[in-house]
Amino acid sequence: MVKTTRFDAADHLDTEERQVAYIAAALESGEPDFVRDALGLVARARGMGEIAKKAGLNRESLYKALGETGNPEFGTVMRIVRALGLRLSARPAASGPASKRRQAA
Repeated sequence: MVKTTRFDAADHLDTEERQVAYIAAALESGEPDFVRDALGLVARARGMGEIAKKAGLNRESLYKALGETGNPEFGTVMRIVRALGLRLSARPAASGPASKRRQAA
């Protein structure tokens, strides 16, 4: 029988640079589930208990908010982002079909 180990992406987010790049890619995608999952993976990589404490949440609430069916409020997302030592910023979107649709609205 072949022995396998469970893959955990958090194990590969072992530097701050990788963690930041992963969250940036999630934000660039514009997919809320990807952003939630990325925050969860980075929080696990850094230690859920420590991030929960810094965010002013209990560990169970953090797991629930960032879990597969979680839908955290924006305020919670911001608390988690700050607890990770990050900040969000905005810049103009690249020109293309998506940005043209927004201008027409």
